[in-house]
Amino acid sequence: MQASRALTRRNRLVGYAFLLPNILGFLTFICFPVMASFVMSFTDWNGFGDITFAGLDNYKRLIGDESFRISLLNSIVMMVVSVPLTLLLAILAAVALNKGIKGLKIFRTAIFLPHITATIAVAVVWQLLFNPTMGPINGILRSVGIENPPGWLASTQWALFSVIIVTIWQNVGYYMVLYLAGLQGIPKDLYEAAEIDGAGKLSQLIKITIPMLSPVIFFTIIMGIINSFKVFDLIFLLTKGGPGRSTHVLVYDIYYTAFQRYEYGYASAMAYVMFAIIVLITIIQFRGQKKWVNY
Repeated sequence: MQASRALTRRNRLVGYAFLLPNILGFLTFICFPVMASFVMSFTDWNGFGDITFAGLDNYKRLIGDESFRISLLNSIVMMVVSVPLTLLLAILAAVALNKGIKGLKIFRTAIFLPHITATIAVAVVWQLLFNPTMGPINGILRSVGIENPPGWLASTQWALFSVIIVTIWQNVGYYMVLYLAGLQGIPKDLYEAAEIDGAGKLSQLIKITIPMLSPVIFFTIIMGIINSFKVFDLIFLLTKGGPGRSTHVLVYDIYYTAFQRYEYGYASAMAYVMFAIIVLITIIQFRGQKKWVNY
């Protein structure tokens, strides 16, 4: 009995030893910075001088900050436009590829490849494509009779939507793989029974596929919303927040405030407001999922 307890204790210690590096990394690089930034959000500090306690001043300042309002609006636009389109295209691609068409692996790879391609490479390619004067996109538009095509990344009206287009193109493959996994878990008996009852393909999609896929859809909606608020690298590489503030989203504004204006306390307050917005949206999603998600 004692030997068994000693062996159990030893196995636990070995398990904790394997977990220790990950736990230390989590505490050092995630927990501590999160707590430090929360404390910093109540201070006024430029990274060099003394830290001054500011109370709720940083949060009050956000209310009247026009730059913050623009960034918040741009983030909401990106979420509202990119998330539904990305998920819709991913579902359509997954349904099409789930039919067992010829060259299935090639199509899957082609759609998923942008997601694993280095962002710097994606940005360089799309900068060339979106070039207003020499880019192939505007070249095609001129060839079909459009004399004044959009300026894309160089236009204050089109820059944000250009980034959204690249974001959708880059992320469709990731969500497609999730939907494919969900589709392959739906019993084929359901479709066979529906065909016997005379249900068409569209009816099967609405009555069987989407309800059975609803847990995956719920998960991808939450992840899509969170990821839409986290878009930074593409904006940094493609536009650097410009032209003007047309592509200033919250996460880029946080970076700009902290590392260009050296207002670390104010940037921390912005980060926690963004965190609160994401948590609120997620809570609403979890409350609403009881009405439409079928487990």
